[in-house]
Amino acid sequence: MQPSRDISRLIEIMAALRNPDGGCPWDLEQDFRSIRHYTIEEAYEVADAIEREDFGDLREELGDLLLQPIYHAQMAKEAGHFDIGDVVLAITEKLIRRHPHVFGDVTADGASDAQDRWEAIKVAERAAKAERKGEAEPSILDDVPQVLPALARAEKLTKRAAKVGFDWPDLVSVRAKVVEELDEVVEAEASGNQAAVQEEIGDLLFAVANLARKAGVDPEAALRDANAKFTRRFHYVEARCREDGIEPASAGLQRLDGYWNEIRSRDKS
Repeated sequence: MQPSRDISRLIEIMAALRNPDGGCPWDLEQDFRSIRHYTIEEAYEVADAIEREDFGDLREELGDLLLQPIYHAQMAKEAGHFDIGDVVLAITEKLIRRHPHVFGDVTADGASDAQDRWEAIKVAERAAKAERKGEAEPSILDDVPQVLPALARAEKLTKRAAKVGFDWPDLVSVRAKVVEELDEVVEAEASGNQAAVQEEIGDLLFAVANLARKAGVDPEAALRDANAKFTRRFHYVEARCREDGIEPASAGLQRLDGYWNEIRSRDKS
């Protein structure tokens, strides 16, 4: 078995790994549930490489991500559900169907019009899918994935609701809602009811996700950036502790905060 640029070789390798006669014992033990977290992790590693603009890593991480649908499709083939060809057929059908302005005789007046058309087709597809399954008329929120990170899912839920007019009229109104939710956190803390504190902090985070959407900001990306900034600044604090020959745990808040303000001021200059 030799490496190849042809995706068919990747499919062959995956089939060999899953072959009961001479395949990999670990790969043979896996099922859809046991590898699903790898699919999510690989997507995050792709996003990380993009954010770092490391295109060598991006090439590698895209390969790791590509392996995931091949892996799932191989297991589905073994179970008689579908194979990778069915997966490719489904996505090519979807892309052609959702781009009538490219593959049909419809015109799109810019990116916004194309996106609106895409969303309208998705709504029709959800209704048709529910009808085929004999289900009640679907909610506009039905296919927002449960497994999304909570902050990203909150943004998607509010975005979907906004499509039918359930939205704050402007950014000022959303900011007021954030302040209202923060006040309710304070009230819950004063009550001593921990369950109420958790509920109100959840409402506050949801309102902040909505604020980000209304401001045109991806809340998940914004929080990742904030995490990266905190990590970089705290590394500076640790380095300053080493320079002064003290352990961070015994430095005291005043000294640590002083180091923090050094890097914070440097960032702003």
